[in-house]
Order: sequence, then structure tokens, then C-alpha cells
Amino acid sequence: MMKGNRTIFIEFFLLGFGDLHGLKIPLFMLCLLVYVLCFIGNLMILILVSSSYLLQSPMYFFVCHLSLCDMVLTTDIVPSLLHIILRNGRVMLFLDCITQFQIFCTSTGTECLLLTVMSYDRYLAICHPLSYISIMGARLKHHLVLGSWGLSFAITVIIVFLISGLNFCGENIIDHFFCDFLPIIQLSCSDTRLLQTIDLILTAPVTLLPFMVIIVSYVCISVVIVKIPTVKGRQKAFSTCSSHLMVVSLFYTSLIAIYLGPTSGRSVITLKVLSLMYTVVTPFLNPLIYTLRNQEIKSTVIKLVCSKR
Repeated sequence: MMKGNRTIFIEFFLLGFGDLHGLKIPLFMLCLLVYVLCFIGNLMILILVSSSYLLQSPMYFFVCHLSLCDMVLTTDIVPSLLHIILRNGRVMLFLDCITQFQIFCTSTGTECLLLTVMSYDRYLAICHPLSYISIMGARLKHHLVLGSWGLSFAITVIIVFLISGLNFCGENIIDHFFCDFLPIIQLSCSDTRLLQTIDLILTAPVTLLPFMVIIVSYVCISVVIVKIPTVKGRQKAFSTCSSHLMVVSLFYTSLIAIYLGPTSGRSVITLKVLSLMYTVVTPFLNPLIYTLRNQEIKSTVIKLVCSKR
């Protein structure tokens, strides 16, 4: 349809959840409330970790960046979603759509890598406690975080560059509430088979491989915990990684259900609800899990409240 710089003027229409009838205002208020609480919760973790001397271990450094990921992800998706709910859809230029896709993929890929880094951190802390401090030093933890952000951003830039070279013609309706990979390329009149293959190859290092590393890490951790002679020792060892395990389960369950699950027999609304889970609900639950199940963070919050009083 259009090539070169004129591609950025192509308009897409995002349907969102369609005609919600009487559910429009309740859904809008619910999404707004969840977004505000999510932003405040993750911001609180950022402030606590950066200001408390009790939370200076590598684990909380990674939690801090995980919260930053969640804030970026929800801020990229939810304001647009609120507009779609109120207006029963939204018109987006190709440039706006591809920018949203870039931020979404970068934050999601970084979260996958950070969860993997955190599982490696727990593996070192439980399986190799004597050498943990010497291995997981300040330099390594910063390199791991910078590598997570950098690798995810670089892969997304390549995919976005390839999408920008597609031709778009005919229908311009995206039956989703944000610009995802498949809804975008389905509107293209170009041959996208090579692009889909490249996308699968490039995204494997930030999705499938990290998930396999997490599984292997927790298998090793489980073997070590079982060998601990005392019940109290096993409970203490498990408590240090239970929060991370819950976050991994929530995040990857919805991610796998969408991108690796069978597509036949699933309605569009099911895919939208699953997408809503890992773009809005999971980032909202993450700070709750880390604050409610982590004794050190709870102690820091209590001390902070008491000092303010």
C-alpha cells in the first residue's frame, strides 16, 4: 500500500473489547484502579530498595528492576486501554502502534531475563552459599541487569525494523487492545513467513531459553532443600525463593497460554483476557507478592511507617 516514510501515516483501528454495553464504566474504573495501585506498589518497592540499607542484597536489586519493568509495561498498555474502553476503540498511526509494540516487547523480554537472573541468584544463594558473595558481586549484578535490558531492546529493534518494511493494504482493524506482533503482521499484504521465522529465532533467547534455565535452577534448588536435615532450615531456604517462584508461575502461565498454547478452539475474547493477565494483572500482583511474603520488605515498611509517626 505505502512504502518508505509514508508508512508511518497508515492508521490502525484497535477494537479493544468491543461493545461493552453497561460494563464500560465499571471496566474503566477497575482498570484505572488496578493501574494506579500497580504503579504505586512498584514505585514503593523502588523507593524502599533504594533507601533502605536492609535491602541492598543483589536479590532486591533485581526486584527493583523487575518493578521498573512492570511500571514501563503497564504505562505502555493501560492508558491506551482506558481510551479504547471509553471510546469503543482507538485509531493509532503506524508509528504510534510500532512504538507501543517496541516498549511492550522490550519490557516483556527484559522481565523474562530478569526472572531468569533472579532464579540464578537464588540458585547461588542456596546451592553455593559460601561463594555467593564473591560470585554475585556489584559488577556481575549490574552486568546482568544491563545485559537483560540491552539484549531485549536490541532484539526488539530488529523485529520492529523488519515490520516497518512490510506493505499494508486493505483492512486496518486490529481486534485487540494493544499492538501485538501477530495482529500487526496479519494486516500486511506482504509475505510474512520469513519474518515469523526470524521472530521465533530471535525471541527464543529471551523467552524459551530463560524458562528452561529457571526450571533447571529450581530443580537444583529443590534437591538441595530436600537434603537439609531440619524442617526449620528447609522452610527458611524455601521462603527465600517462594515469592520469585510465584511471580514466575503467574507470568509464564499466561505467556505460554497465549503464544505456545493451541490456537484452535480459543475465542478472541479468551486471548484478550489472557493478554490482560500478564500486561495488567501480573504487574499489579508482583509488588503484593514481594511485600506480603517477604519478611525483610515487611520489616522495612513497618520501620518506615513507625519512623514517620
